[in-house]
This record gives sequence, structure tokens and C-alpha cells, in this order.
Amino acid sequence: MTSIPKRALMAAALAAAFAGLSATAIAQNTTAAPTAPAATQQAQEGAKEGQHDAKRAERMAQMQKRMADRQAALKAELKITAEQEPAWNAFVARTAPEARPARQGPREDWSKLTTPQRLDKMAAMKTERDARMTQRHDAIKSFYAALNAEQQKVFDTKQMQGFQRAGMKDHGKKHHHGGGHHRMGGTV
Repeated sequence: MTSIPKRALMAAALAAAFAGLSATAIAQNTTAAPTAPAATQQAQEGAKEGQHDAKRAERMAQMQKRMADRQAALKAELKITAEQEPAWNAFVARTAPEARPARQGPREDWSKLTTPQRLDKMAAMKTERDARMTQRHDAIKSFYAALNAEQQKVFDTKQMQGFQRAGMKDHGKKHHHGGGHHRMGGTV
């Protein structure tokens, strides 16, 4: 379970290859006539994208290792029985974060969108997040039902600790996500 997913490896390999090609293109542009500033800028932007993708793949691998470690600790604390193993495996599979494909092309410039277009995009993103959350909740409830009373108490304790770590213990406190607690379009 601690293996690096194929997507992360592929993203890292593609990023490294792209960075190498970009560096070659930059080197060729410096030895050629200085008539191609647009090509040099594109190569530099491509190199930045490649570095970003490689860093993202590295972060994803680290996150997946931490998650696998936490899952192994939870499984041990719950003392999952052989009969509960299928429910555990389904829980782990259904609650795994979805691997997002590497971005294709440049990031969309939201400043070019009208306000209604931005609102529509935000609503669509919220709908996707809500669907993922509902799927996760259903997976947790299904797994919870397969646990005995003692295991449920352990699970409840672990889940509450997770909520507290995530800052849900006290909504009045400021979060460490770049500023204050956001409410209705403003910062408190």
C-alpha cells in the first residue's frame, strides 16, 4: 500500500523529460539568433510547469505515504477481524482521495470570465465537492456499521481527534490556511 501510484510516477517522469526538453530549447535559443523571444518565454513557462508537476507528484507521494501510515495505525487500533477485512478494504478504497490528472495546458484565467460565468464555475465545483463528500460519508457509515460496539468507540475517538486537528473543534479560531476564518465572502 505504500507504493507510489503509476500516475504520480508518470507525472514525475513526464515533468523531468519536459524540463530537460525545455532546458535544451532554452540553450538552443541562446546560441541561435536572438529573434525568438516568444519561444524562449514559452520554453521558460514550460520548464516552470514541469517543475510544478514534479513537485506536485512528490507532494502526492508523501501524502499517500502519510495516509497509508495512518490507515495502518487505525486498522491495528480497531483490531479488524478476518470477517471485517472486506468492509475495511471497501472503506479504504472508497475514501481514498481521487488522483487528479495533470493539468493540460495553462491554467484558466478567471479574470477573463464574466461574473455570471465565474459563479457558474464555482457552483459546478461545489457540486463536485458535495458529491465526493456524500460518497465519503456513505463509505464511512457503511464501514462503521460493520464494526462492533468497542470498535465503534475507538473509531469515534479517532474521528473526533481528526476533526479537532482539522480545526473543527472551535469555529471561532483563525485557521492557518492563509488568514482568517472566511464567512460569506469576507474575513473575520
